[in-house]
Order: sequence, then structure tokens, then C-alpha cells
Amino acid sequence: DNQLVRAQETRRILDRLFGYEVSPLLWRKVRPKLSAGRVQSVAVRLIVERERERMAFVSATWWDLLAKFAKSTGQQLDAALISVDGRRIPAGKDFDPANGKLKNPQMMLLDAASSAVLAERIRNGDFKVTKVEDKPYVTKPYAPFTTSTLQQEANRKLGYTARRAMQVAQSLYENGHITYMRTDSTNLAAVAIEDARRLVREQYGDKYLPAEPREYRSKVRNAQEAHEAIRPAGHPFELPEMLRSQLGADEFKLFELIWKRTIASQMADCQARRITIQIEGGGCVFQVSGKTIDFPGYLRAYVEGSDDPDAELADQEQVLPTVAVGELLKCVEMNAKGHTTHPPDRYSEAALTKALEERGIGRPSTYASIIDTILARNYVFKKGGALVPTWVAFSVVKLLEEHLANLIDYQFTAQMEDDLDAISRGEREQVEYLKAFYFGNGKPGLKP
Repeated sequence: DNQLVRAQETRRILDRLFGYEVSPLLWRKVRPKLSAGRVQSVAVRLIVERERERMAFVSATWWDLLAKFAKSTGQQLDAALISVDGRRIPAGKDFDPANGKLKNPQMMLLDAASSAVLAERIRNGDFKVTKVEDKPYVTKPYAPFTTSTLQQEANRKLGYTARRAMQVAQSLYENGHITYMRTDSTNLAAVAIEDARRLVREQYGDKYLPAEPREYRSKVRNAQEAHEAIRPAGHPFELPEMLRSQLGADEFKLFELIWKRTIASQMADCQARRITIQIEGGGCVFQVSGKTIDFPGYLRAYVEGSDDPDAELADQEQVLPTVAVGELLKCVEMNAKGHTTHPPDRYSEAALTKALEERGIGRPSTYASIIDTILARNYVFKKGGALVPTWVAFSVVKLLEEHLANLIDYQFTAQMEDDLDAISRGEREQVEYLKAFYFGNGKPGLKP
């Protein structure tokens, strides 16, 4: 496939043109031994921009009331104040992160003193239920793993870095336990779907098995889908417990993660209800929300971000006592509570991988090496699980933004992937595209 070969050649040439032309500029203007890259520099820019947001962030404080109400039967429920005399109480999202002020001045901003006075005024008043909403909802299982989602979940659930996750996955692949681990496809082969459905029936019962097999299409921009999703290899699937003695600790944990995700992808939907109760008294409105899971479906096997699905199911449920509109409640406790807004979180490896993937920047197989490179070049360091930019990163990003802004533009970098795909399909010509990138052809190019 000559077109595919030309696309790969073009990708390698692009990376070298970018790196060989821009890196020496960084050596002269910032410091020696730095490197620039088509995807690497954009990743550093993402991390620096998040840190700029954190530096510019102005925190804000607001107060509300937390009340405990009791039914005549003694059952209790906690609710938070949402409005006073028709004016809504703000939440964190209602404050401008740049100046810490309310976006809507019509809201009621309580301080410690006024909230304590309000609590004292209404504590012994009459309260009744004015609204009960019971809305059913359904959630569908997650697609089988791609390279990036595996890295993200291994980071969240197991604490693995992207590099460590890929090393463990490589070992599992080489020993014939999983399919190829560098893929952006969520498709499963027919035999894999058949095997997963068989295991669902055997392990969980017929009610957990949907009538029709589930098929997934990748939502990732520029997905090539040359391979299957990452799943247990072979037919029938090996059971995790049967392999425990053959695998190292890391390998077993990752294999079990992949196995559970694959099985869950062919399970029934989770059916649940979201219940919202409003309580009024003394001109104040309190609200509490809860969830009731009627049928766990795929959550019985796999809860994203959780090691123990059964424990997580219990946490996901917030069961509220049954109340009726017009029912009188007694306030047994009323406390003022202060809240402070927080700056956006720094990127973790999982969050950075997700951000790059969502923007269509880079390929799944490159994310681990990109994170390794920016750590090795001292662009970022790790603080806990967060990626923190160094002053070198700020200097490099500032230089590139001022003089080579198009090269680290998110849309421009993502468009490159589209252009490379067009070359692989024969819709664009290789040399013509490289000339346009290097010389500009009427637009800003790499060569001054």
C-alpha cells in the first residue's frame, strides 16, 4: 500500500522538519538540550495554559445552610439551601474565575454572619415538601479499551503511568494473553463478542445479557481502526483467576481490568432513577437529590475508575426516604456552611491523554513517549499524580506563541492528522503538502 507508506514517510519527515528546525531555536534562546515536537510542544502548551488559568484564578467564598429534616416516622434526610425569598444561592460555577465575583449579581451571596442569622430565624419554623421528582435514566456500558482509554483507566484505577501501563500491556501481548495494545479501535471480532456474551450468561445470568450483541464505533477523531479493541486473546477467553499464578502482580491487575471491561461492554444497561426533593419553609427552599439503582446491568462487572464494582455500586446509590408533596417535616438540625471555589485541577497523565485525544492530536501509541519526553526534558515535573510545568516550559511556550504560533495551534496540529490521513487515501500529494508546510505557499511556513 504505497499511499499508506507515503503517509508514514510524511509523518516522519514532518516530525523531523519540526524538531530539527525549532529545537536549535530553543537551544539559542532558552537553554541547551531542549527539544520541540509536533505533538510534544502542543502537550506542553496545554499544561502551561492550565497553570496560567490556575495562577489567574481568584477564589471566592460563599455560605449556605445544611439542614437535617425528619419525617413523623423518624426517617431523616439532609438538604442544602438553594434559594431565599426567590433569590438563588450561588454554587462554585456561578463565580468568575478571573475576579472571584458573582456572574449574576441578582443571586444572594451569604456571608458567615448572615447565614447564621438566617439559620437561627428559620430553624424552628414549619417545613413541608413542595416538589418530588422521580426521573428514570439509563446508562450504557463503556466501549472496550483503546490504547488511550487503557492508559487513562490504568492511571486512575491502578496508579500506573502511561509508560508503565504500556510496558505491562506489551508483556501481556507478547505472551499471548491480550490482543495488540496499540489501537484506536473499539471494534471486537465476532468470536470475541460471542465469547463475552457466553461469559456474561455464565457469570451473571441471562438477565444481564442484552438481546442483541453490542457494536461500538470509535468517537476518536482521526481513528484509523486498523486493529481490534484491546481484549483478552484467544477463544475462549482465559479467566483471570486461572492466570493468577502465571502472571506478575502488575500483569494480573491489568489483565483483569481488560477482561472486566471487555465482558461489561456486552452487558445490559444500568437502569436507575434520579430523585429530587424540594422542601420549603420560612421563605427558604432546600433541595436534596438521590439515586436509586433498579438494575445494575454492566455495573455489576465494571465501574469506571473503581477497583471494586460492588463497593462502588453502594457508593453510587443515595437512597432517600419516601416523601409526598405537602408532607410536613421537622427540622432537627440547621448549620451554616462555608464554601470556597478552587482553581481547575492540573493535568494528570490520564487527563492529558484524554485532552490530546479529544482534540485529535497525536496517535494512541505516541502518548506514553510524549509524556516521557516532556518529563525528561524538564518541561514538567510530577507532584503527586499531577503534571506541573517548569519555568522552562513557560519560556518555551511563550517563545513559540509569539514567533511560531501556528505550529502549536491546536486546530492546526489536529488538521495535520487529517492531512496525513488524506495522503494515505491518495487524496493529497506528499511532496506538495510538505512544501506547503515548510515554505508556506502564501501562508506562514516553517522556513522564515
